[in-house]
Amino acid sequence: QVQLVESGGGLVQAGDSLRLSCAVSGGTFNTYAMAWFRRAPGKQREVVVAISRSGESTYYADFVKGRFIISRDNAKTTVYLQMNSLKPEDTAVYYCAAQRTVYIGNYYPNAQGYDYWGQGTQVTVSS
Repeated sequence: QVQLVESGGGLVQAGDSLRLSCAVSGGTFNTYAMAWFRRAPGKQREVVVAISRSGESTYYADFVKGRFIISRDNAKTTVYLQMNSLKPEDTAVYYCAAQRTVYIGNYYPNAQGYDYWGQGTQVTVSS
């Protein structure tokens, strides 16, 4: 059984940084493309960042470009989201997701293709 467990969320002030982690167990991590999504109160889920199996290809939503960085450590079966210069509008529950793929260099920004999801971690940014 594949499990994704997010951690690192919390309450911070605008301008602060947070690092989210997503530990994956029960599967073959290096066969998964990974992504972070978020859902803010009253809004639909949206993709934040995505990364290929190899880690060499990444996707960033426009609203996080230059502020957030996604990375993965295949040896530790963990994906990270470094969030800098946080804004109140970044307040949301952040979800990690994994998609099985044979393509080493592809990332997937669409939620519907993802096979596994974490339970989410709350990020709250105060002004």
